[in-house]
Order: sequence, then C-alpha cells, then structure tokens
Amino acid sequence: MERLDGKSLDLTKENIKALKKLFPEVVTEGKIDFEKLKLVLGEEIETSNEKYEFTWHGKARSLKLAQTPSTGTLRPDKESSKNWDTTENLYIEGDNLEVLKLLQKAYFGKIKMIYIDPPYNTGKDFVYKDDFRDNIKNYKQLTEQSLKSNSETSGRYHTEWLNMIYPRLKLARNLLDDDGMICISIDENESSNLRKICDEIFGETNFVGEFIKQSKVGGGSDSKHIAKEHEYCFIYAKDINNLPIMSIPYDEEYLKRYKEVDENGRYFWDTFARPGLQNPIKYTITAPDGTKINGEWIRSKERFDNDYKEGKIRIIKKGNGEWSVQFKQYLSEGKRPRSMTTNFGGTKEGKNDLKKLFDNEKIFSYPKSVRFISTLINLCKYDNPIFLDFFSGSSTTAHATMQLNAEDGGNRKFIMVQLPELTDEKSEAYKSGYKNICEIGKERIRRAGEKIVKETGKTDLDIGFKVFKLDSSNIKTWDPETANLEQNLFDLKDNIKEGRTKEDLLYEILLKIGIPLTTPVEEVNIQGKTIYNVGSGAVLLCLEDKIDLNLVNEIIKLKPKDFDSKVIFKETGFLDDSVKTNAIQTLKKNGIMDVRSV
Repeated sequence: MERLDGKSLDLTKENIKALKKLFPEVVTEGKIDFEKLKLVLGEEIETSNEKYEFTWHGKARSLKLAQTPSTGTLRPDKESSKNWDTTENLYIEGDNLEVLKLLQKAYFGKIKMIYIDPPYNTGKDFVYKDDFRDNIKNYKQLTEQSLKSNSETSGRYHTEWLNMIYPRLKLARNLLDDDGMICISIDENESSNLRKICDEIFGETNFVGEFIKQSKVGGGSDSKHIAKEHEYCFIYAKDINNLPIMSIPYDEEYLKRYKEVDENGRYFWDTFARPGLQNPIKYTITAPDGTKINGEWIRSKERFDNDYKEGKIRIIKKGNGEWSVQFKQYLSEGKRPRSMTTNFGGTKEGKNDLKKLFDNEKIFSYPKSVRFISTLINLCKYDNPIFLDFFSGSSTTAHATMQLNAEDGGNRKFIMVQLPELTDEKSEAYKSGYKNICEIGKERIRRAGEKIVKETGKTDLDIGFKVFKLDSSNIKTWDPETANLEQNLFDLKDNIKEGRTKEDLLYEILLKIGIPLTTPVEEVNIQGKTIYNVGSGAVLLCLEDKIDLNLVNEIIKLKPKDFDSKVIFKETGFLDDSVKTNAIQTLKKNGIMDVRSV
C-alpha cells in the first residue's frame, strides 16, 4: 500500500522527468549528464561569457523557492462560504506563493485566463518578503501584524519586488492551459522589469499586447514634470499559436446598423457598387425595367447571379430615379467582432462599482472596474473556463465572471486568492467592520451575486464560492517543523493536530493527489462509519478506525463500472495487520489496484 508524502507537486522532479522523456540518451545511472545534453542540443547552447540576460540579487533563490514543494494545506471554511454543496467557485485566503504551489497537482494546465493586479511598488504598497526556510510560518506571522511598505529609500527597492513576483509567475505559467493567457496590470514603476521577467518566463514570442488604461484624471500640480494618468496591462499567451482569435463584442451603436433579420442572421442593405478598387470587377447588371447598369462591383458575376436568385440582392430606384444595386451585409460575414484597441479609458468606474454595492467608494483603494475585467475575459472565447486571480483584492474578477455568466448564459468559474492583509484602523473599511481585505472580497462576491440575480431574475446562476484557508499540514509528520518527516504514523488520531477535523484531512489528501477542490464529495454512512465518495467513485476514502473486511466489501460496491477507483485508508485504521493484508488483496481481486494510505 503506497504511502502519501504530504507534499505539493515537486516541479524539479517533473522537469527532470520531462528531460528524460525528451532525451533518454542523456540519462546516466538515472541522472542527467549535462555534457551529453550539450552535445544533443548542438549549436543551441550559449557558451559566451558575454550574453544578454536579466538578473538581480536573489534571482537564483527565487527560482529555487518556486520549485520547492509546499507541505501546507488548504482548510475548508464552510461557515464563510456560500452554496458550499453546489458551487464550483473558490475563494482562498493565504500567501499566494504557497497557494500556487498547492494548486499545482489539481489545476496544472487547467486555467484558461489569469488576471492579476499585483503591488505596483510605488513606495507605499506592501511587497512582503518570502521565507525560504518556512513560508507557512512566515505567512502566519505576517497576518498578525500590520504590513510595511517597500520604501523607495530601501537599497533593494526593485530587488524586493522582483524576488516577490518572479516565483509567483513561474508557478502561474504551469497552471495555464496550452491555449490560455495571463493579463497583468502594472504602472511605470516596474513595467520595464515586469516585461523582462515575462519575456523570460512566457517567452518573447508569446507577448500578445500591451493595453494602456487611464488611471486618473488631473494631478498635474502634484507632478514635477509630467502628470501620470495611465497604467498598463500586459498580456502573454502560454503558446500564442494556440491562443484563440482575440476580439470583443460589438457595441450597441454598431449593432443598430444591422437592424434587419432573416434566417441567416442580422443584416443591412449595403451598396453593391465599389468604384475605385485596385482590381475592379466590371460587368453589366440589368435592372427590372431592362435598364443596363454598368459599374464596378464588390463581387463576381457568378456570385451576383447566385445571390440574386436567393434574394440576397435587390435592385431598387433611389429618390432621384436612378437604380441602386444593394446586397445583404450580414453581421457574421467578413465582420468578426472587432479587435480590442491598446487604449482603454475609464478612471472612476471601479470605485463606482463598489459604491453601488457598499454605498461607500472608499471601502477599497484603487479597485479595477467590472467593465475592464469583463473586457479582458471576453477577449478569448472558451468553453467552461476557469479564471484565476491570485492578487484578488476586492474580487472584481469574481464580480465580472458572475456578471458575464448572467449576460450570456456562460459557465465560467473563478478562483480568487488573497492574503488576509489587515486594514488600517483609520480606513473606511475598518470603520465599516472589515478587519482584513479578504472580508471585503468575500462580502463583495455575496452582494454582487445577489444583486445580479435580483436584476436579471436568473436563479440558476452560480453565485456561490467555497472558502479555503492556508495553514500548515493537518498531520504532524507532514509538518516541516517536525524533526523526522519519514517517521511512521503510529496513530493517525494522535498524529492529527489539535483542532483539525476529518474534513480538513479529506481536502488535504484530495489536494495532494491532484483532485480539484470543487469535485463533488458524498458522505456515505456504512456500519456507523463515514466513507467519502469523491467524484462519483473516482476516489473512495475511509479515515475511520477499526476497519474490517465487511466494511471493505461495502466500499467495493461503491466502485463505478466505467472507470477505476483510487482507495485511501488510514494506515493504522485496520483492526490488525491481517485484516489490512486481506483488505488489499480483496480490493485488487475486485479491480481496485490503486490503494494508498496516510
């Protein structure tokens, strides 16, 4: 029976596996022979001491930090969740570096779009330092104190920011689907550095574009030289060759032109004459009264004859008595939704969005607008996409996702991740009862969802969210503070930390075997013991004591016919070693080959 190790995905091991698969000839006694690898890669190896690169103090450590597995967990918080049993949305409280590590197994390559609005490093916003030895402990300490800003007078002003953003973007790329993209808001303080980092992580060829967004109006008296009224949004694809065509919906003014409708869709009557074309198409058209109309036309004679028979062309007299040849210009015919321009206006929309929900535009500083995030989401059309925002702030991305689902009947899902940063005691948020940013974000989702349902009348929308909170492992031997991580679990009940529940352990196991956190879980009661049936039998977990063969046989009945099951027990949960041995054999005889223990 295989033992789980309690760690998130080991990215270093995964990279080595990929190398071994691509170049089996470079493997010597199980390890990578770099001299052979250089020979295989030939002229693609950079050997010059003088080469173009972007580096800073701590970059190597940041890369190592991204590749170090996490032993933490995400604990369910049903009390602050909404529609726990039915929702497919997530809200995660915690340090996004550790959370991104923990999401690697379950969400690797499953995210269609990531949007983030990270700290801009203005000298006032907070850029926290990661702790290589124990980031979970560091996170707990940070959430119990007011966070300090990254002062411009610091000797490592840019370095601290780079060390913060680099490992997070490395991990974020892994979560993107092959046709996915990432959108990052930033201002001029770190825009040049962010562009270099993204070129390295995502590849220069996968740069899609850069939006300019108006951030404020005025402020000239506050500026020594030039008043700054804009910020940027960089977009990178996981693989630009797989990225769907990017476009935004037609606006209402444009649609008014296509006011007529037939069985082929919306259209308007457009003139068939096209004088002045570089390669004119000339022929004679006969009007209903026999008049010969000579001209230069938009389409060939063959196309004209065919469309005329099908009623897609009309010849009518204008007010001056002249004949006019017209054709049906359909909305979808050569007129795909327009491309997004690089200039995106709007300054106060984000605050207005919050004012409508909280009656207070100062509840959160510098929120992005629902319209802006909706536009980004709408750039690429995906089926049942998951959107991730791991600097979620006031949860504009969640709001925009629900709003778009209401508008077009989509099935978009969101994952919000936010550090529970304390609000300032003098702030409007604190005075309104919100002690940290996560409380604002969760309340916004609740209010926005109810408002959308009320305004649209659509009661089948997913306006819920499951809340999970970052914490150290539920199991003492999986906790990095434990001296010996390899020791056996003599008694899991005693080895579970005080205050932790079976449900805490359940979700930690699911996360670390790669099962998404919104997968349906059914609690089946057999002989007074609980069996967790996950994903209609994909995983069957029994975390009880005194398991006998009768219970094992009942578990076998839960195995689906169409696919294999994974069964997980507590290592010390069986009546005795004989029962454990017989249980494993019985499960294998009944087609359950993947049996594990914790």
